[in-house]
Parts: sequence; structure tokens; C-alpha cells
Amino acid sequence: MSSRHTQPNPARALLVTSLIATLSLPAYAQQAAALDGELQSVVVTGTYAKNRRTVDSESPIDIIGARELQATGSTELATVLGRLLPSVNFPRPSGADASDAVRPAQLRGLSPDQTLVLVNGKRRHTSAVVNVNGTQGRGSAPVDLNAIPLSAIDHVEVLRDGAAAQYGSDAIAGVINIILKKGAEGSDVEVGFGEYQKRDGIQKTFKGSTGFALGDAGWVRVALEVAERDATNRAGADFRNPKEPRYGQVNQRFGDPETHPRAFFANTQYRVNDDIDFYAFGNYGQRNTSAAATWRTALNGTAQRTPLFPEGFLPLENSTSIDSALVAGLRGEAAGWRWDASFNYGNNEFKLDLDNTVNQDMGAASPTHFHAGKLINNQQLLNLDLAREFPLAAFSGPLTVATGLELRREKYEIGAGDLASYSGSGAQGFSGFRPANAGSNSRHNTSIYLNLEAELTKKFSASAALRHERYSDFGNTTSAKGSARYAFNDAVSLRGTASSGFRAPSLAQQFYTITTTNFSVVNGVNTPIETGTFAVGSAAASALGATQLKAEKARNYSLGLQLQPTRNFSTTVDVYRIDIDDRVALSANMTLSPDLKNALAKQGILVGAGRYFTNAIDTSTRGVDVVSTYRLELAEAGKVDFTAAYNHNKNSLERVAANPALLSANGLTLIDRQTINRLTVGSPKDKFSLSGDYTVGNWNSRAVVTRYGSFTVPQNNATLDQTYDPQWVLDVSGSVKLGKNWKLSAGIDNLTNRYPDQITSNGNLNNNGTTPYSGFAPNGFNGRYYYAKAGYSW
Repeated sequence: MSSRHTQPNPARALLVTSLIATLSLPAYAQQAAALDGELQSVVVTGTYAKNRRTVDSESPIDIIGARELQATGSTELATVLGRLLPSVNFPRPSGADASDAVRPAQLRGLSPDQTLVLVNGKRRHTSAVVNVNGTQGRGSAPVDLNAIPLSAIDHVEVLRDGAAAQYGSDAIAGVINIILKKGAEGSDVEVGFGEYQKRDGIQKTFKGSTGFALGDAGWVRVALEVAERDATNRAGADFRNPKEPRYGQVNQRFGDPETHPRAFFANTQYRVNDDIDFYAFGNYGQRNTSAAATWRTALNGTAQRTPLFPEGFLPLENSTSIDSALVAGLRGEAAGWRWDASFNYGNNEFKLDLDNTVNQDMGAASPTHFHAGKLINNQQLLNLDLAREFPLAAFSGPLTVATGLELRREKYEIGAGDLASYSGSGAQGFSGFRPANAGSNSRHNTSIYLNLEAELTKKFSASAALRHERYSDFGNTTSAKGSARYAFNDAVSLRGTASSGFRAPSLAQQFYTITTTNFSVVNGVNTPIETGTFAVGSAAASALGATQLKAEKARNYSLGLQLQPTRNFSTTVDVYRIDIDDRVALSANMTLSPDLKNALAKQGILVGAGRYFTNAIDTSTRGVDVVSTYRLELAEAGKVDFTAAYNHNKNSLERVAANPALLSANGLTLIDRQTINRLTVGSPKDKFSLSGDYTVGNWNSRAVVTRYGSFTVPQNNATLDQTYDPQWVLDVSGSVKLGKNWKLSAGIDNLTNRYPDQITSNGNLNNNGTTPYSGFAPNGFNGRYYYAKAGYSW
């Protein structure tokens, strides 16, 4: 959602009393930056006021600088944020179809699509992929954070507060605002190499950034990143059937997929005249991913499965994600008003091919390569934002008034695959999209907002925001937010916010449809079942009791305390509560009764199970964030920055809608135990990190220990639930500057080579030991990782 340089976008024309502020000594990265000699970092997220400092922020804001972003062995933005911020969870599922290629991240344990992502304050388009398998984030279609290369980023601001009244749909859990590098000065290149302890997952990376002056009036900055990442494999040997040709061998591939990302970003600004600037930024990226499906044995019972692979085969899901975006606009000042008019285009295309597999119904005539189809998500926005300061004698500071208008159009498309990919039982691993699934759907919405901010006294500030939106597919919604901050003195401040919010169901959630082979535990055995995912407005979904989706409604409350007794020590404590009604969730995989099978068969749909999206769940999230920083000055011996950060999060169920009578009559449940508990206990209930960063001269060393809290992987049979113990992970790194230009870095992630608990064998949930770890594990299950980097800057 647009806003002026990461500023908000609140609503129609109504007033609500005001104002924010709250001594939010944000995340450790930001606080450390402030201690480096800056008074405080200036933030642009969640405010329209000029020169708003982190120390004055109304809500908790984490600022992650370029140095912190580069301080781990990973080059994936979501992975880095998951390691740096206790409130972010980024698990690494495997064997989850497209979710292997586009992995979702969570903020405060909520759905991945309940976090709004901005780039330079402008709304980022979401991925075309819908996470429909049994991973965290099931049913969501969020932004692909890993499509944004670290080489293009100056810093990241994470607003940990509801912000729908400021930015619109999706900002229930908070906002991630990615600020790009700018200016003509400075260039850098870096090459990196890494490898896991198991001698796999080799990663080679090249990235660079440079700028050019456009005369005296402007600049353009470009960034490039290219990587080659090999797959990892932590699968166990297959001892299921002694008659199999590959009995006792490792046949499955279970771990990170093979990926080959390429990304280009550009950012530019040009002074048209003394009052008007032109700006633009955009990207083009392509990521090829090869993920493994479930190993197909040579024998199906006692019969040979296919003569094409007499020893069995491992289907490979080879996808191409093409991501492109362009934002262009003019901004300036006239009659005392700051204005910003922009056009925003974003597009994600996800194409999926299957290799090393067969369509069993075609026998020896089956191809071994299939095109399974494609998904496309597109957004276009027009924004006009206005802001102005009004001096008021009654206030100690000016009243900032901001208002604006946004027009947005979204389109979602499904393209069919090859006939062989979906005919009969379809391609093993992923049955392709059928012509009946294909189609294009669009919608548009209009929003208007009003935002007020002021410093009422030297100690008290407040803000208010109001936003009204009208969608072509589900109607109107209005959100409001009020915030306040009171500074008792220079060392102690208190802040609080209260807001309402919403999230419109995405087009993907309304129209995604496909028939695939899913595996469900039946009588203790993983059994393949043809499963239809039906568009909620389709005749097939209606035959299973579906009703039209509506917007999620949220209420956010937070209260924060900031303590800064000395220049070198600070602590913030923020407690929060987020109530969400009518959450959009993908229903249970409902194994159909004979009557329902026949009803769908009359529509030409031959499936054994069905599912669709529904607003059937209300939840409440309660939590606390604590951040403490301390700097130890050692004079000529350098300095050490210590940071302790903690998040505790509890999601609880408030309501489940009554089961549709049609389903009850057929012995089915729309929302099963597993769906509910995935939302409430599937994420770690807490996360703690303690870091030390030591700098002396040209040398730097860093150590971070992280405790990932316990989580539960639920099943519909409660006796099959497994609760995983907390996991401690230690990351260490060091660097040295050689002269003015060279910098060498090396490190070890997960130094102690810790793995999460293995899956118990109850109910064959680990495929008889071939897939020993859970995809819910918040730090993955790859083990120790070594890396080295060499950078040159000028």
C-alpha cells in the first residue's frame, strides 16, 4: 500500500483522537546503530511525520541494518529475518510441493499472509503459490521475501503492530518495510561459498551493488545477485519391503531443494525542478527450484509399478518463479503540502514441471517429463498521498495531517498443464492443473485514509488513523487506530496502541483449484487419496456446503515500557493481544462418503476427498516482546555490543463455526482438530536469542545463541501428536578489513551441529524412517554449515 516512503495509508474522512509515540527502543540492530554515534535512527514505517526517530516511535519497530543482514551464512532474506528477530518464524518444509520453492514466514505466530510487506513504503505483490499442504502457513499465499536480494537492501524496518488503518489489508500481525540502497556513491561486490557438515548443500553466491550519477540532478543504483544452491538430504534408508530392488538404501530426498536464483534490482531518483522529484524502483528475478516428491517404490503391492523405472523413481518438481515489479512516481511540495503520486505494478509467475516420473495409467507409453501448469498473480496500484504540518499554539509540536487515495486492481490466473500431466491418475508427484481448473479472475478496490499525529506536550504525543476500503468482491470495511506515548523522564516511557484491522481474502484463496494425490494416514498407513481443492464459489464446493468468503476482522492492543537508564543500556517490554474473527483457513481434507463422491462425479469430478477455504475460525493471540541491549566500551581494546531478545506467543481458539449440516449428515467435519491445532500450537511458543558483537580496529567477531521453543505437530488422532523439545543453536562469525577495500569473512552456523527431535514412528508419520524430521522445525534440519565470503568495495 502506498505511502510516502514507507509512510502509512489510513482512511476515509473521519477523525479520531490522536496520536502515537512510545519510546520503542526497537530491535537490537536498531539500538546498536543508535549507539554508534547517531542520536537515534530515523524511521519511516508507521508514520507520516518528518524525522520521526525510533526513540519517539508509537509502536515497536525493529530496524535491521545491512551489517546485520550480512552477518549470517544465509543469503535468503526470510532466513536472515527468522534468525535475527524472535518474533519471526521461518520453518523449512520439505516434500510439500510448491511450498518447498516458496516458503512462508510468520510474524508473531500468525498466518504468513497476515503480515504486509512494503518496499520503499509501497505495497509488494504476493506470490502466486498457495500453500495447500500440511505445513505452517497452510492456506496462505504471502509475499515471497526471498525474491528480494540482500544486495539491494539498505535496511529493513519491522513494525510489530497492527497497521491496517494505516496501510490496508494484510497488516494484522505487522509490517515488513524493505528500504533499498540509494545514491550514486559506493560500490561493492562479494563472492561467497558454503557447505554443510554432511558435505552437501554447497552454496556459491555472487552479489554486487553500484550507483551512477545522472548529472547533478539524480542517481540510479543497481544491485545484482546470483546463487547456486545444491540440495541437502537428511532422509533415512528405506527398509519397508525386502523385495524392493533398492531395499536398505537412501532413496528419498528430504531437505532443502536445489535452487538457482538470479535477481536484479534498480532504484533511481531525479530532480525535475526545485519542487518535484521523479523516482522509480523495480526488479526482475528468476528462481529455478528442483524439489523432490515422495519416492515411488518399484513394486505396487506385488506388481511392478512401471517398466520405465524398474528400481523405483523419485519424482522431481522443477519450478520456475519469475518475479517482476516496477514502482514509478512523482513527489514534491506545493502550498505547504508534501505530495506523492505513484503507479505500482507487481507480478509473480510460477511454472511447474515434473521430471523423472510417470503417469501410471499410460504404462510404458508414459512420458517422463510433464508440464503441470502455471500460476500468475498480478497487482496494479495508483496512489496519491498528501501530508502537511500545521502549527498549533495548544501543542508543543505541529499537527501532522496526512490523507490519500488508493486504487488497486488484482488478477489471479491458473494455466492448465499437459494432457498427460492430469489425465487418469495424472503425473506421479503432482497431478497437473486441468482445463477445468484454469481461468483468470480479478477484482478492484478503492481506499481513502486520514492520519493525524502530534506532540501534545513535551512528554505526551498521540496519533490516530482511519481508513475505508471498498472491494468489488466482498464490499466495504473501515479500520481505525489510536496510539499514545508518555515519557515520564529521559529514562522511562510508556506507550500503547489500540486498533481494528482486516484482511481481505486473496484471489488465490477464492479461486485456487486443483486435483492432486495427497497422502493421509488411514489405519496407521500413509495412503494416497485423490483430493480436490475447490474454488469456494464453485458448484463442487457448494456441493460440500461451502459459503462465500468474507474479510477477516482483527482487534490489536499493545502496551509497551521502555527503560534507558544509561546511554549504553536499554530495555523494552511490549505486551500485545490480537483477536481475529473469521480467519480464512483451508478446510480439512474431507474423505468423501459414497453419496458425496457420486454428487461430484455427476459434475465430472472423480475424487476421494475434497477441501475448500472457509471463514470458520476465531483466534486470540497473546504475547510479549522483550529487547535489551548493552554496550561495553573497552577504549583502545574496542567495544562489545550485547543483545538479549525474547518473544513469547500463545495462540488460542475462541470459536469454530457450526459444521455445515450437509457435512454432518455425511459424517464429515469441515474444520478438524489438526487444522485448529496447526494454528494454535504449530509455531514455537517462544524464542530467545543472546548475541555478542566485538569490534576492535579492523577485526570483528560475532556469536549468537538462539533457543527455539517447543512446538507441537498435531494430528486428528491426539495420541499421534508430537511435541518437540526446545532447540539451542549457536552461530559464530568473524571478519577482517584488509586496507580500504577488501573484507574477508568466515563463519559457522549451528556450530554445535544441533538437530531437532526426530519424528516418532507412530502411525508411519515418518514414512518408516525415510523422512525423520518435521517440516515445522523452526531452524530446519540441515545441521552445521561452514561459509566464507570475500568482498571488495570502492
